[in-house]
Amino acid sequence: MPEITENDLPNSQKQFWLKALTAVQTSNLDYAITLLQAVLKDNPGFLEGRKLLRKCELQLSGGSKKKSGLFGLQTGGMGVMKLQGAAKKDPAATLPLIEKELEKDPLNDQANDLLFDVCHKLELFETAAFALETIRSGSPENSKLLHKLAKFYLEREQPLLASEVYNDIIKHHPTDGIAIKGSKDASARASMQKQKWDENADMRSLMRDASQFEELEKASRTGLTREQLEQRRDQVIDKYNADPNHLATVKELAGVYEQLEDWHNAETFYTWAHSLSAGDIALATKASIMKDRAIETDLKQLEAGVAADPDNAELRAALEARRADRLAEQVQEAQRRVEQNPTDPQLRFELGSALYNSGDHSAAIPHLQQATRNPHIRTKVLLLLGRTFKAKGMFDLSIKQLSDALADLHAMDNTKKEVLYEKGLIHDEMGDKAAALDSFKQIYEVDYGYRDVAARVESSYS
Repeated sequence: MPEITENDLPNSQKQFWLKALTAVQTSNLDYAITLLQAVLKDNPGFLEGRKLLRKCELQLSGGSKKKSGLFGLQTGGMGVMKLQGAAKKDPAATLPLIEKELEKDPLNDQANDLLFDVCHKLELFETAAFALETIRSGSPENSKLLHKLAKFYLEREQPLLASEVYNDIIKHHPTDGIAIKGSKDASARASMQKQKWDENADMRSLMRDASQFEELEKASRTGLTREQLEQRRDQVIDKYNADPNHLATVKELAGVYEQLEDWHNAETFYTWAHSLSAGDIALATKASIMKDRAIETDLKQLEAGVAADPDNAELRAALEARRADRLAEQVQEAQRRVEQNPTDPQLRFELGSALYNSGDHSAAIPHLQQATRNPHIRTKVLLLLGRTFKAKGMFDLSIKQLSDALADLHAMDNTKKEVLYEKGLIHDEMGDKAAALDSFKQIYEVDYGYRDVAARVESSYS
């Protein structure tokens, strides 16, 4: 089965593809996902379409991975297990079903691993790599599947890519001997491939290019020691000073600062890289993450200072001021994003959350109400909306939001427990002990250790 480009799509499918692009531009992501899944069902080798589909799904899910449920399985895990049997019988027919699972959780390790296996069988090798690269971005600590990706790249004679994957493994598992050796071996193979060396290369040729090989090997070492990272940083700074507008150098420098956990400089250079890239969303996201980490680090340092010297009024005042600034910055950033894309429910939810955390509950309500339009985040929006009404003392409206959320929830997962617990607290605060106990009992029946439900339920029998 060949992989195809936009130009290879049949005319009838191109119309759906163009409509999907328009839907993405207008932030009608649910419609875009429906169109893209239809295109991919008939054109499974259309990698560009699959990548766009995943971007839409990630934007709707907020770019975060769903938490594990019972027995540590990710949400939708049992569905993936059923699909594994179907994939053995008819790999091609299983692809659309795998995509439906990924629509629920685009970063699901099991579903992406199955997508890799199916695409590998169908000889859709670039799509297979994309599946495991999705895991690499969403679960960089998953060494098992990253080893699988590195092995795949080596089999495809792509040692440089394999080396990069091994280096990512080392960042999270610095004592992984197989990854350390794999990084060195893959780096060596990449160097030999670049120089078109073969087993008969003479010693003089090897010696002539030894310095270049050493530089490549050094560049491939990441996450080993702080001293090595600082040396690398200084080397890249020299390259940057020679050409501050070279995108690859700026990205590399930002990455080194990130590994050094110098969040402020990492943010600065990711932001500059974003400017040079003409709007690469991934770089903008990185810059935002670095900014958050820098702020969190500053807050932790202030908190540690207050803990060490609790009578220091100046430090305590600085901490409170920084917390207030942090909340204000989050609101400001969320407002900026909504202004850029006012129809995106996910951004409305983020703004509503920021306003709620800042204590501006009335301002949060209209944004959260708009965010309920997105079925993928509706439950958590209703939960926060319920808490917002509770904070305003509007208990009847709060109960209504939580009841609507429960109507959408069937399995007793962590989300349902959280909604039931919140509902129970509100009933208790309203003086409706029977309704409160009913909520707590539903949790008690399946999870004895959840918060303080055991004490609440058992004390009612005393």
